[in-house]
Amino acid sequence: MALLARYGGDAKPLAGGQSLVPLLNFRLARPAALIDLNRIPALSGIREVNGHVVFGAMTRQRAVEFSPIVAQRLPLLTEATRWVGHLPIRSRGTIGGSIAHADPSAEYPAVLTALGGTVIARGPRGERELASTELFETYLTTTLGPDELLTEVRLPVMPAGAGWAFEEFARRHGDFAIVGVAAALWRDSGRWAARLATAGVGPVPVRLRGAEEIIARDGVGEAVVTAAAARAAELVHPDGDLHASAAYRRNLTRVLTERALRKAIARANQPPRTAERR
Repeated sequence: MALLARYGGDAKPLAGGQSLVPLLNFRLARPAALIDLNRIPALSGIREVNGHVVFGAMTRQRAVEFSPIVAQRLPLLTEATRWVGHLPIRSRGTIGGSIAHADPSAEYPAVLTALGGTVIARGPRGERELASTELFETYLTTTLGPDELLTEVRLPVMPAGAGWAFEEFARRHGDFAIVGVAAALWRDSGRWAARLATAGVGPVPVRLRGAEEIIARDGVGEAVVTAAAARAAELVHPDGDLHASAAYRRNLTRVLTERALRKAIARANQPPRTAERR
């Protein structure tokens, strides 16, 4: 933090470098200095605290992918991690770096949004705890100050018996998602509760609350899932680009939401078992 202050906002923290280094190569980022975070042990690790799984910002994505704690408590995050690039990328990339980079097509911001997680930002004036709606501003932009570091990611433990799925469409495995959908659902006082969020359909992840409300009101029947997926498509306002038109992304949101919900429902109706391994 002292180094960040010294350079007055003209320095970049270096975590795994899987997003920052390409930006440097293309001269899209030209900081005066890089501040290497890799030798700060306190910024790594996974632990369970008061109903949350807490990740040090420098925790490698590979550690997340193969963590027994994450597999048991946050199976949605385990599944989403397998969509992140390729194993060499996940071996260097970090959970905090991915979230701080704020690429709206990335998997971790969508999971953070779906599960109602928070991040801890630390700066000269102390710590701030930020929900996803308070963190993400627009494409590759957050509310983190130039003298602040993202130090922790906190995700609430998924309820026992919850179903989950992360569905994504990209041109090739490991490419950036054209659209992704994170889904989790469980029974709450005899009713279904659903959490749905998108990747790739706007400048920030979108929580699909209108689709969640259909599940909460009407359950998880075939027609209800179809209606919830159709509502999801109505809730997003994607941009078009060289990869896909806005209409294509909107239709993908419908298709992937339906797939994710059906997979999550099937898993929620299964007896408890050891987390899946691919």
